[in-house]
Parts: sequence; structure tokens; C-alpha cells
Amino acid sequence: MRDKSVLLIIGGGIAAYKSLELIRRLKERGARVRTILTAAGAEFVTPLSAASLSGEKVYSDLFSLTDESEMGHIQLSRAADLVVVAPATADLMAKLASGHAGDLASTALLATGKPVLMAPAMNVRMWNHPATQRNLRTLRNDGIWFIGPNDGEMACGEFGPGRMAEPTEIAEAVAAALGGGALAGVKALVTAGPTHEPLDPVRFLANRSSGKQGYAVARALSDAGAETTLVSGPVELAPPPRVKLMKVETAREMLAACESALPADVAVLTAAVADWRPETVFNSKLKKREGGVPPDIKLAANPDILATLSHHKKRPALVIGFAAETEDMIAHAQAKRAKKGCDWIVANDVRPETGIMGGDRNTAHLITAAGVEDWPDLPKSEVATRLVQRIAVQLGKTT
Repeated sequence: MRDKSVLLIIGGGIAAYKSLELIRRLKERGARVRTILTAAGAEFVTPLSAASLSGEKVYSDLFSLTDESEMGHIQLSRAADLVVVAPATADLMAKLASGHAGDLASTALLATGKPVLMAPAMNVRMWNHPATQRNLRTLRNDGIWFIGPNDGEMACGEFGPGRMAEPTEIAEAVAAALGGGALAGVKALVTAGPTHEPLDPVRFLANRSSGKQGYAVARALSDAGAETTLVSGPVELAPPPRVKLMKVETAREMLAACESALPADVAVLTAAVADWRPETVFNSKLKKREGGVPPDIKLAANPDILATLSHHKKRPALVIGFAAETEDMIAHAQAKRAKKGCDWIVANDVRPETGIMGGDRNTAHLITAAGVEDWPDLPKSEVATRLVQRIAVQLGKTT
């Protein structure tokens, strides 16, 4: 981060105390940090604390004649290489999502032409509220980057998503945004979601995959600095920031997209690819036969994307597959790793009662040549972070 400039906006919330530690972490990495302290943020930390740690003047008043003559809000917002909002309160998210500019922080956010990284922090009910989730989708679609929030106990005593990411996590995300993450220079390929194999214009074969785990992996790789391509089947998810998205429908389209994205250093194949497809695709909707006799549908095998990439002439240095199992999970996953020729398999139990397929949490088991690592029940975002950390170690990219 040396010679990089960060504009840090500190919102109001108990998590504001972590922003002081964040200033220290960013300064340790060589970044210059200027701070905007909101009126609400000043209820939790003082301008003197932020100024002492950053070595820079702290800004707070949109209508300060002195500040506007010395460093106007337009110049302040554009002089930075990255704008970081930590904590990003529900109020600040709502203001930016709706284009409000009633104070220095919201005005700077609208006036900047530089990337913006938000670290949300709020009560779990506020985070899960439809209005906040709607604002989150709007901001992501506008290109705003996010780190967190994490699950955990909050100052109010409730537990769940809403804790601001730790300062070291945010510093890593800042480094990645500025091109200095642990996986900077690494090219990554991720597949996610189901494939749809058409039978006729209205019917298809598919798997019950939401794509959430694959999208989380793509986001974590990108946050770590990797140049990431995400090949996605049909899902209702916003693409992660800084990720190249390639949308596909069928297994054959997914394989072609993957091959076009090679060479890559690592491939993480989370997609639930349909093993078979109808041999014949009908141009019109199939009608019921007399007496309700079902039509004869012949199936053809789809290409095996994991096996193909594991033996490809442009094979990535690290190929990771996923195994969604309903019985004998570890044994089936170990057999799959050997059969496909990949390096690692991430196995999970997807029986309906687990809630993993389509849910927000996962209990993963990492199968490698060294054995089996049993990971605890975690949000899919944290499974992705843990996997990316293991990838960095394997590729010799730890700092």
C-alpha cells in the first residue's frame, strides 16, 4: 500500500472503535489515511484519536469555510485511491443507495470517482431488514465493494450477522482492492450454480443449487487479489465486484467457458453440473400421450468438467472440486478425488435436513492427499475465506 491514499469514513456505532485499529493497520502497510468522522461517529471516537493515529487532519463539517478553502470535499473525495466506510451503518448505506448528500460523508461518497469499500456494522435485525438488503443489492449493482459483516455476539446482546469485520480483515480487503492482496498476480477460475439441460422450450433437467457457495468463493478470491473469472449457471445472485462473470445454461456451455478462461493458476469447481441431458431437445412443448403414458426420454452423458480440467493440457496448478453427497460422504468424496484426478475435494452433506443446498451455511470437509480436514458449521462466506487461505498457502502466496 506504499504511496497509496485511503479516505476512511467512520460512521456511528459501537464498532467505530475498531476503525482506530484499522487506521493503525493501514498505516503499518504504508498507506496514507485521511478521515471523515460523521457526527454519529464522533459520539464513539474523538477527532483527536483519529488525527493522532493517522497523522492527518480529521474532516467532519461540510460547510467549514476553513476546510473547504484548504481541501474541498470534492478534492477530498477524489484525492484518495480508495474510499473505505467503516463502520458502514444502515443509515450510510441507505444514503448512498438513494443518492442523498446531506453531510460531508454522504457528499464525499457521491462525489468520488474512486472505488468504495464498505464494512457494514449494525444490529442483526437491521442487517436482515428488507430495506437494508434492498440497499445492499443496489449498492453492489452500483459497483460498491463489501467486506463482512461477520456473525457473532453484538454489543446489544443479540447474535448473528452484523458484526463489523475485524481490522485485519478490512486491511486485507483494502490491500486487495489496491492490488496488493495475498493472491495478487494469481489467475483463478470458479464455477457456480446449477446447469439447465433443456428438454423442450419449457422444461429442463437441473440440480438444486443456489450458487451461493461458488459466488462466495469467487468473492473471497477476488478480495485476496486474484484475477477471478466466475462461470455461472442460472442463479439469482449479484455478481461479486471485480469478478469477470460468464453466464451459461448447459454443462457443455460451462465446459466451453471454462476452457476459454484457461490458463489459470487455480480452478475451484463448485457448480452442481447435471450429469445427464436429454438426448433430443424438442422444438415444441411435449404433450401428454393418450392415457397419460409418459414420453420416452433418452438421456446422454454430459461432459465431466472436473475430470476434463484435471487432465487438460492447460491444467491449473491447483484443481479443486466439490462433492455434494447424501450418504457415505467422505468415502464417496475420496473416491471422486482419485477418479477425477483433481487435487482437493470439498465435501458436504446435502441431505434436505441439513439445509446446506440453497442455505447460507455449510459444513465442509476438505479432502487432500494428506487426509481429511473437518471444518465446523460456518457461513458460506467464511467457508470461502478459509478455503482461499488454504489456497494461498498451497500456492506459496502467504505474506
